[in-house]
Amino acid sequence: MNSSRITTNPRGHPTEFEQIIQEKSQNFVDRKFVFTAINNFLHRHRHGYFTIIGAPGSGKSAILAKYVTNNPQVIYYNAELEGKNRADEFLKVVCTQLIDWLHDLRTPPQPSPQARREQDFSQLGGVPDNATEGSWFLSLLLQQISDELEPHQKLIIAIDGLNCIDRNSQPPSTNLFYLPRYLPDKVYFLLTRRPFLREKSGLLIETPSQSLDLEDYPEENRRDIQAYIQNYLTPEEIPPTPLEKGGDISPLLMGVRGNLKSWLSNHQINEQEFCDRITTLSENNFMYVSQIVGAIPSVSFANTENFYPEPFEYNQLPSGLEAYYQQHLHKMILPELGTDHSTDVLNVLIQQQKAISVDALAQTAAGIANIINTDEYEVEEVLESWLEFLHQEKIDGEIHYSLYHSSFRHWLSTQEIQS
Repeated sequence: MNSSRITTNPRGHPTEFEQIIQEKSQNFVDRKFVFTAINNFLHRHRHGYFTIIGAPGSGKSAILAKYVTNNPQVIYYNAELEGKNRADEFLKVVCTQLIDWLHDLRTPPQPSPQARREQDFSQLGGVPDNATEGSWFLSLLLQQISDELEPHQKLIIAIDGLNCIDRNSQPPSTNLFYLPRYLPDKVYFLLTRRPFLREKSGLLIETPSQSLDLEDYPEENRRDIQAYIQNYLTPEEIPPTPLEKGGDISPLLMGVRGNLKSWLSNHQINEQEFCDRITTLSENNFMYVSQIVGAIPSVSFANTENFYPEPFEYNQLPSGLEAYYQQHLHKMILPELGTDHSTDVLNVLIQQQKAISVDALAQTAAGIANIINTDEYEVEEVLESWLEFLHQEKIDGEIHYSLYHSSFRHWLSTQEIQS
């Protein structure tokens, strides 16, 4: 395996991931409750897995990117990027970073990353060709690093997008990405993923673990959404340095801020009213807010009294948000994976929801089964395969389902989804 092709930036992250780290951490807001939970876990346990769970667009990737930005020693991997969702690619990239780590622990700094990597390969015998056939080499490196760490040091490996991993790239009985079942002391994994069935997590681990579901913190999420919007309404006194020169905000974001303030002023819309309105419509979804707020200044409205761009709910979504929803639909209705009833179930979910209402839940699995005249088990099977795109709530002991966001439901209602 030729690991020398993997280049890293001065902070040690592969250059292929650096752009997404910067983009995801832009305009970042508090999320203090998440970082507090992570830090508490790290201090409470000698090793372990910490998982952030959230619906699409809930801010998981941004949280992980910000954590890595604030802690540059953390090893980072993103399974959402094209070509990065296979176990062999993960092991190649992460083991290369771990070898760099091990070298830095054992020897003084070398003239360049390439020089120290070549020296370390000779000491360790390089990354063997069969390193991608299981967790053995990854586990070996983790143990070697653990043995070298000082009592106060920790090795943290952050993996974004576990739900994107290609399970077909490895035997079905193995852990996703061959993640170790056991971890040595001072070694931690920080993961993100969309909602899933516990029994189908793809991970069998016997080490301390904790999950934080963002949906369990509605008030904290709402507060952070408001702060996120306020960032767009707060002018910078000093023009920022572009990201490529080490700054913390892009010229594009500055343009959005200025245009949005001007648009609100020109249409005599109160900024606090705007913030409150968009916060409510967001349903605590950062992807929705970022796309809508970024697009509003470029849209003309006939009626500015209701400043929310109603056409966005239907056939005039920002292109980025529409592409995002199109990815959802493609994953939900795959010809090779879909059942005979998947489109029927989806159409019922669309029809049963009330517009812009989180509380208006779709039919229960039993109710859907009655409507489309099929077996309840088959409907449950479809719903379970879509959990990452659904909101669940137990009412009178029965699970009710709805699509995770009203805007997604509105968009689906404009699509031709036929059985």
